[in-house]
Amino acid sequence: MREVAVIGAGMTKFGERWDTSFRDLCTEAGIAALEDANVAGEQIDALFVGSMSAGRFVGQEHVGALVADYVGLGGDLHVPATRVEAACASGGLAFRQAVAAVSSGMSDVVIAAGVEKMTDVGDSTDVLAGAADREWESFAGATFPGLYAMIACDYMHKYGLTREQLAQVAVKNHFHGARNPFAHFQNEITQSTVMNSTLVASPLRLFDCSPVSDGAAVVVVCPLEKAREFTDTPIKVLASAQAGDTIALHDRPDFSTMGATVAVGNSAFRQAKLERKDIDFVEVHDCFTIAELCAIEDLGFVPKGTAGKFTEQGETQLGGKLPVNTSGGLKACGHPVGATGIKQIWEVVQQLRGEGGKRQVEGAEIGMTQNVGGTGATVVSHIFRRA
Repeated sequence: MREVAVIGAGMTKFGERWDTSFRDLCTEAGIAALEDANVAGEQIDALFVGSMSAGRFVGQEHVGALVADYVGLGGDLHVPATRVEAACASGGLAFRQAVAAVSSGMSDVVIAAGVEKMTDVGDSTDVLAGAADREWESFAGATFPGLYAMIACDYMHKYGLTREQLAQVAVKNHFHGARNPFAHFQNEITQSTVMNSTLVASPLRLFDCSPVSDGAAVVVVCPLEKAREFTDTPIKVLASAQAGDTIALHDRPDFSTMGATVAVGNSAFRQAKLERKDIDFVEVHDCFTIAELCAIEDLGFVPKGTAGKFTEQGETQLGGKLPVNTSGGLKACGHPVGATGIKQIWEVVQQLRGEGGKRQVEGAEIGMTQNVGGTGATVVSHIFRRA
């Protein structure tokens, strides 16, 4: 198996992109990534596109072929393009497929893309509910805010998490998002803003929830041994892991622990031959504020039940022991579901290159991502180091 490196990354601004189509988002991010990688279309061997539900959001299926066509890889080049779907983990899984293609030797230069155009439909909540168990959850009215509210209630009951500590996750991520020019929300907020916002599903309020966003992100990978032919700042992929769990939350032995995150974290650290203390920063899947707290515990960074206090003490903010979601996370950067996993990797690339700007983690050398589908039925994680 060959070692793999990221040689280019690009993304669009996330947000309500009313004036930009699904295909235009792909093109914008794709061109940025190819230019960043100094790669021509003729050098691309394969394309993997993460997109959760383009068929319902914009009425477009056959997404792999569409993206290849509009980024200039169709037609005479005949680049093979594959759509990857794993709910909100679609982007992270598309990247994993790209890494596997290069690592195995089947391909040399591969694109991993993620895209979603969510604002063109009236009821995105119902579309997203398709990532849960339709028969036993969605049809009973359990949408994702409700499911994650159940997780939050269980967690609060077991570990004594306060409403103020939960709110601090959103405050911190908006602080980071305000320093990211690509973020959906680029404004700082206060704890009071979160706690006085509209109740969505108790105890979760509006500012505990990630927004409905449009956007795309793209990265380019190749064998590490060839990476410096394209860039002076290759980012080595140290680990690529995936784990699964029951699709329905009610079938889990513990609502407050995502077993797939525990498994994927253990696998990633084994592959990378690293310990938790070696990670300088992490991008986790904070679709709701409670999800971030569970993520950093289930990945093993802090003991179970302590993430709220850890966050309250400022340890997950820039300058803390473990900066979490320096991009602003899903909460502030936005959550165009198919693109999120690739956006996380884009952020890691920026940080490890020292190009994070006002949100730069000083001395960052190793970063990690965790991308979740549903309530944890699919989890994908990657670890990266400056090459």
